[in-house]
Amino acid sequence: MPDSGLSFWLARFLLYLRHERRLSGHTVGSYQRDLERTLQWCGDREILRWQDLKQHQVRDYLASRHRQGVSGKSLQRELSALRSLYRYLMREGETEQNPIQGIRAPRVQRRLPATLDADQLGRILDANGSTPLETRDLAMMELFYSSGLRLAELVSLELQDIDARDPILVVTGKGAKTRHLPVGRMAQQALQRWIIVRSDLAAVNETALFVSSRGTRIHPRTVQQRIARWAKTNHAALHVHPHMLRHSFASHLLESSGDLRAVQELLGHADISTTQIYTHLDFQHLAQVYDNAHPRARKKKC
Repeated sequence: MPDSGLSFWLARFLLYLRHERRLSGHTVGSYQRDLERTLQWCGDREILRWQDLKQHQVRDYLASRHRQGVSGKSLQRELSALRSLYRYLMREGETEQNPIQGIRAPRVQRRLPATLDADQLGRILDANGSTPLETRDLAMMELFYSSGLRLAELVSLELQDIDARDPILVVTGKGAKTRHLPVGRMAQQALQRWIIVRSDLAAVNETALFVSSRGTRIHPRTVQQRIARWAKTNHAALHVHPHMLRHSFASHLLESSGDLRAVQELLGHADISTTQIYTHLDFQHLAQVYDNAHPRARKKKC
């Protein structure tokens, strides 16, 4: 397509993102791919300037992308890129109208997080660790499930954060928010076993609670790989990852207590709507119990 007002201003916007906002090359590339799709669509319809694009045409564009099977999440991202572009164009005086104003992409269907039930967790956590690395892995998994830690929170733990006399762990999570988390009996025991053998791996001056085979603070990717490997070795049917253990912690706690606010505090969620997804998991469990137990719900045996 020949050069036009569309491509000229798109190029300037990408330079603005790269040099003024100092976004990463990956992020700028994502903006470029999304906006070039819109640019091509406009060119096919002989819309030659961004200021000529009308609100009903933006809706038509989104509808055409939706018919192509593009997900709601991708459409939200494309709409966000357009919104940023028009904020820039208005700042530069290139347009006085914003056709993105008031337009929303299709809602994204929220996927329920995968969790493990108590039996599945038992098969993983009750296995024996015969080496320092295995002892460490078990301690990490017990702590994820016991206290609902995020991966970054576990990796950042210091040796001094653990006190055998005090089953409370203080962590700093998202937004630099500090929260106090209980550490269950099984997690305490797993941590004590790990601390006994930690010196076999840790470098002399290393302060991290969990260390790698090189003796330095363990990397998040290593944690993910070790947990997946451990679960596979112990016949877990699902791909197990740290966040699944956090999901399981939240789901099991809510199922037993019904206290959504308490679970919100333990997880460190700023908005309770984030925690409410676990109520759907809990309802799924209740619905399954109902289907299996209620005389008028059970399927008749043939």
